[in-house]
Amino acid sequence: MKPLLISTSDLHGGAARAAYRLHQGLQQIDVPSKMLVQKKTSTDNSVIGPKSNLKGPRASSWNAMSVIRYILDRLPLAYYDFHNFKEMDWSPQWLPNNIHKNINKLDPDVVNLHWVCQGFIPVQEIAKIKQPLVWTLHDMWAFTGGCHYNGTCDRYKDLCGSCPQLDSDREGDLSRWVWGRKKKYWDDLDFTVVTPSNWLADCARSSSLFKNKRIEVIPNGIDLQKYKPVAKEEARKDLNLPMDKNLILFGAMNSTNDTRKGFHYLKSATSMLSEDLEFEGIVFGNAGKGDQLDIPINYLGRLPDDLLNSVYSAADVFVAPSVQDNLPNTVMEALACGTPCVVFDVGGMSDMIVHQDNGYLAKPFDVDDLVRGLEWVVGNDQRKQYLSESSRKYVEDNFELTHIARKYTDLYSEIF
Repeated sequence: MKPLLISTSDLHGGAARAAYRLHQGLQQIDVPSKMLVQKKTSTDNSVIGPKSNLKGPRASSWNAMSVIRYILDRLPLAYYDFHNFKEMDWSPQWLPNNIHKNINKLDPDVVNLHWVCQGFIPVQEIAKIKQPLVWTLHDMWAFTGGCHYNGTCDRYKDLCGSCPQLDSDREGDLSRWVWGRKKKYWDDLDFTVVTPSNWLADCARSSSLFKNKRIEVIPNGIDLQKYKPVAKEEARKDLNLPMDKNLILFGAMNSTNDTRKGFHYLKSATSMLSEDLEFEGIVFGNAGKGDQLDIPINYLGRLPDDLLNSVYSAADVFVAPSVQDNLPNTVMEALACGTPCVVFDVGGMSDMIVHQDNGYLAKPFDVDDLVRGLEWVVGNDQRKQYLSESSRKYVEDNFELTHIARKYTDLYSEIF
């Protein structure tokens, strides 16, 4: 069995990291997996990037071409919001290329798509892949008219158009056009959808585009030898963090700037925390010096992977007040390091958090309940120890990387 995993990047972003972890897990169980990406960051020879044999200025020019493709693919968004079209969390995926020829030339037994936006694989190219196809979703884009998360809009269940994220009141807008292209090219295409969370599976099943597709739930996996607890005192000493405070950790890619990650809810919560519990905050993912909380804050910026164990282990609690989320790596990583999590009960959070066993599921967007959860986790030393042990055990039982890789190989074998 020779699977080919396809992702826009191998390491840049949560979806890319989840895909690359699966790639590594497959190799650990002796499956000769390869990965095809638009942007290669690792030095892994089994990851194939554009002209990956090039070095120096020629390699830089290919990286520049990837950026140009990304911008050109997003040009239709400029009609709706010229000043912000580069930053909008929305992907047309229309710009033509012939990536299917590269895929078919590699001649894998199974193709496993992951997150393939930023101009990497246009809608029409997916229909040209000749091998059996599995598509692992990391957000909602595949079955919407172009948005990656729907917010409060449910038009993907019927027919996109008048897209609120485009601030459009026209039925025949860009979202309708993108939805129509997906319908045209994918309606009769035989592929299996995998979602990491039960929530995303329910969304896909309710969508007009994927309601007749086979949909399986296989969570992301994590390497438990790489992510593991470090003694709290040692971790805090290494990071120059206070020994005598209850430390709340918050982090994500663009953590304080991405409103979907809910930093604004954390800001509100910190103004209500009990002073007796002596909280301090840790934030990674952004330098964010201007993003102040109502407790002392330690900004760590963007961290190398070899520091993450210490950061997670140094904290008493990880908080993820996301508005929408699939199965965030940060929550799984925190649990693997023995750090309980307080989250809003949205998306795939309940697939990872067992309420008051390895964390706290707060009522969605209820800041008072978020505060209750944070205070409950740290309010009793014996409870903190139990929650820490339970956090690690839950990940061992449900998300160990080679166990997840075997679930994928079973699926690959079934459809091959």
